[in-house]
Amino acid sequence: MISIFKQSFNFLFFLTPFFIFGQELPPIENYSSKVYGAENQNWSISQSDQKYIYVANNSGLLEFNGAKWSLFPSPNNTILRSVTAINNKIYTGAYMEFGFWEKNNFGNLEYTSLSEKLKESLIEEDFWNIIEFDKWILFQSLFRIYIYNSDDGTFKIITSETQLPKAFKVDGSIYFQKMNEGVFRIENGEPVLLSGDEIFKSNILVNLFEVDDKILYLTQTSGIYFIDEKGVSKWNIKTNPIISKISVYSSLQLENGSIVLGTISNGIYQLDKNGDLLMHLNQEKGLNNNTVLSMYEDRDKNLWLGLDNGISVINMNSPFKVYNDFGGKLGSVYRSIIFNNNLYLGTNQGLFYKKVGSNNDFEFIDDTDGQVWCFKIHDNKLFCGHNKGTFIVNNNNATLITDVMGTMEIKSVESNKNILIQGYYNGLNVIEKVNGKWKLRNKIVGFDPTSRFFDFTDNGSILVYHEYKGVFKLEVNNDFTQVKSYKILKSAPKALKSAISNYNGELLYTSDSGIFKYNNKNESFEKDLILSERFLKDDEFISGRLVLDDKTNTLWGFTDKSIIYFSPGKLNNTLQSTKIFVPASLRGNLTGFESMIHLNDQLYLFGNSRGYFILDMDKINETDFEVTINSIEKSTINEEKKFVPLSENNKFSSKENNLYFTYSVPEFDKFSLVNYQYQLKGFYNNWSDWSTDSEISFKNLPYGSYTFNVKAQIGNNLSSNTASYSFVIDRPWYLSNQSILIYSILFIAWLLFVHNLYKRYYSKQKKKLLDKKQQEFSMSQLENEKEIMKLKNEKLQHEIDSKTRELSASTMNIIKKNELLNSIKNELTSVADNNRNKPVIKIINKNLSNTSDWELFQEAFNNADSNFLKKIKTIHPKLTPNDLRLCSYLRLNLSSKEIAPLLNISTRSVEIKRYRLRKKMELHHEKSLVEYILEI
Repeated sequence: MISIFKQSFNFLFFLTPFFIFGQELPPIENYSSKVYGAENQNWSISQSDQKYIYVANNSGLLEFNGAKWSLFPSPNNTILRSVTAINNKIYTGAYMEFGFWEKNNFGNLEYTSLSEKLKESLIEEDFWNIIEFDKWILFQSLFRIYIYNSDDGTFKIITSETQLPKAFKVDGSIYFQKMNEGVFRIENGEPVLLSGDEIFKSNILVNLFEVDDKILYLTQTSGIYFIDEKGVSKWNIKTNPIISKISVYSSLQLENGSIVLGTISNGIYQLDKNGDLLMHLNQEKGLNNNTVLSMYEDRDKNLWLGLDNGISVINMNSPFKVYNDFGGKLGSVYRSIIFNNNLYLGTNQGLFYKKVGSNNDFEFIDDTDGQVWCFKIHDNKLFCGHNKGTFIVNNNNATLITDVMGTMEIKSVESNKNILIQGYYNGLNVIEKVNGKWKLRNKIVGFDPTSRFFDFTDNGSILVYHEYKGVFKLEVNNDFTQVKSYKILKSAPKALKSAISNYNGELLYTSDSGIFKYNNKNESFEKDLILSERFLKDDEFISGRLVLDDKTNTLWGFTDKSIIYFSPGKLNNTLQSTKIFVPASLRGNLTGFESMIHLNDQLYLFGNSRGYFILDMDKINETDFEVTINSIEKSTINEEKKFVPLSENNKFSSKENNLYFTYSVPEFDKFSLVNYQYQLKGFYNNWSDWSTDSEISFKNLPYGSYTFNVKAQIGNNLSSNTASYSFVIDRPWYLSNQSILIYSILFIAWLLFVHNLYKRYYSKQKKKLLDKKQQEFSMSQLENEKEIMKLKNEKLQHEIDSKTRELSASTMNIIKKNELLNSIKNELTSVADNNRNKPVIKIINKNLSNTSDWELFQEAFNNADSNFLKKIKTIHPKLTPNDLRLCSYLRLNLSSKEIAPLLNISTRSVEIKRYRLRKKMELHHEKSLVEYILEI
């Protein structure tokens, strides 16, 4: 196939269109090979019942669901040449292979080969074309047509000795061409020669069309022909000079009857039913590539182009037409206006114009290079505010009337039609008409800030908005020469990108806080809650510039998602609002410098950073659309994701609690943005915020029952359905019924165990308490006994003390008695007649040495300290009775002087006895004898 087409397409023409340079074109969306993830060449395009797009690519079958491209490699790793979606099957043809793809339960395509079911072997062939015809499906290669009966699965084969470039379905019949033989039609399953004209023998037929009850035959390089009773004739149309110079590779008749020709080297040409040229598109005008290998018109009237390098989509039915300044000649369009049947564009590169309705290119007006800021029609003249100053524009001429740089706004004065106030980089100027000529009159002194936005109040004051300082209120003298005073209005909240505008005599200040109306009585701005809510509802503020359309008395504003316009109510003065959802990113917004003019009828022109676009309000319509869940995947931690069946509710193990959902709306309009909102009932019942993301993941979901819901929104329209998927995540093994039973048994056993523990514990506590009580009782008894013992001891102590006192008294008595006896003895001894006293002295000596006193003392001492004598005798067995007697006296802590009379010896003798006693006891020198005896 490639060789024959290379032989046929042995020349390339680069044709420049001759009258459509300035044409506004429908929006074009381009997809490069990097975007769709396959090779460059795309040979065929089709669309399924779900509105998914399928493309036959060198790498395989491409699927596009509106959000994501997917590639399915061809079954035998060869180039896919053809694709046709029929019902739920996607039929494809490749080298030595044809068959169909179907969605499996996981939402992925699976291939079934039909060529394997052939009884006859294939020859060396590619299948370039697939045609549905009733219950038959035709697979066409360069030498055969295989007719497949989809009911019984049988085949019929039409062969040719010469090449078959292409087969066609037209007027309820199948046509095909045999090179060097002519055009054939299949009748009753057999080929019948329709025309053997030389035109059809030697020229490759690209397509057949039905126009005005006749069939047109499009050749590759020789133009378009038809057959009538006179024979074969060339279609006589104005565009024949163009068609005769191009090499057509692909073509398509659109639903509106127009014909699109895809060329080898110069993009596409669209012809109407009469053969007139409607549009020419090529790479310079926005296509991905100039070689068009295939075409397809989808259900929404979008024209898909399979190119030699990439894919392009043309939104043929879009309400938008776009003028893209790819060459950079115009620049960014800041202002536009229609005056004297001319359309003027003011850009950052100068002033351009062309006749309204002309397809010619815009022409530059000399000496206007640089930034254009504004237009003003006054006194039947067009004033242009420019970086260079102020121009008066007449057709293609511009005259500079003031060279004060930076005229950003021009306003007329109601009280004097011969003066204009212009705001510029350094305040306000007055230009005046003198003797029929406009010139600079004066600067209004006393105010120098940049005055881009300004207007007049009913009280004659001037309000000037400064982006960084806020809104100034200027009091100006009557002849506009002097600013008497000015102040900043606190009632207008300062914000970037804000602006002042005038609508129906009311001054409006628009900022990110809302829309404020100026109250002339209070001389302050008051927030209009209704307009503010409508302006910023569901949108974000990007610009406060509001543009007035005098023709329709509408006020236009711009947000991040929409273009909004306000119009008077039909029954009251309350402004009504309408939003046209077009994101600023797609509009190519010049934020803060938005511009709009009403062209005619329902056509509006909006300037942007790449040129401009035209909105046709009549084409804005609301269509139903559906959102589809495309795939669901599950995974466990650190493992690859696995697809989940879509057709049935599913149960997942507790470990498979990471789920991934993809969803989409097959919407292919460049200016339509699809937003999605999802909900996972059972986990978080609230709906998410709107987002353009077409996939979501949920990780580490707990066990339970869930329902995933997703809906979509395009502009202000909601999808007609909510796609849902219900699933259950099983409880983990440790929460299964068996585990719970085991837990219950263990819990009961644990309760019993704890019960026993507590029982034993309380038994022990009881015993411990009883023991404690017994111990306390015993202790109480002991205390009582101790108390009794104490009392007894005290009694005994009293007795001992008493006996001790008695002993002491007795001892003292003995001492006194002995002293007395010694005194008497001494007295008697001193008497002269000593012999006479001897009997008395003898009696005295007997009493002094009487042991009965000692025995009496010993008995009393033993009663007072019964163990002392035994202890000391045990410790010192060598002690004599006299020693023990001395110890007893020392125990009573008697001094030597007191002991002497008791022993009837001198004090000196007592000291000697004490010394001897120390030696017997072997006491150290430093140890006191009395202390030692008291310690025993």
